[in-house]
Amino acid sequence: MIRHVLASTFWILGVPLQAQQTDAQKFIGTWRLISIQADSLGGLARLGEQPTGYIYYDATGHTAAQIQPDRKRPSWTAGKPLTSAEALEALTGYTAYFGTYKVDPAAHTVTHHREGALNFDVVDYVRRYEFLAGDRIALMPVDRPGYRLVWERVKNP
Repeated sequence: MIRHVLASTFWILGVPLQAQQTDAQKFIGTWRLISIQADSLGGLARLGEQPTGYIYYDATGHTAAQIQPDRKRPSWTAGKPLTSAEALEALTGYTAYFGTYKVDPAAHTVTHHREGALNFDVVDYVRRYEFLAGDRIALMPVDRPGYRLVWERVKNP
């Protein structure tokens, strides 16, 4: 009830409610991958031209992300094991992890503390962030200059 009154008050005053949120609160929700940009192809070649994915941030400080390449990957039938080469090809370019996150508004970074992942090259992923127009956010890995992942908030239908 109080939230509805506050939201109505901000709407009447012409102040967007989102403008009153902290950066950490703005992260909360489901985001769809719009694009991955890089200064050089490097690892992007394995993703194809238009990879797809989602990243989730919840109010309890948990996150999960999955990105899949747009290239054709092998499929398999239940009960028929994949060969090593087929399994490697199926996983190459696929990103999946979950854990907790922490937003540092002063540094404009979000740190993903990974608890489980397909690849444990490092435990923490640190990303610079920038909120964009159109309810989008850009995440830039601090350890990979030139990379920029743009995500758009998923709205309720």
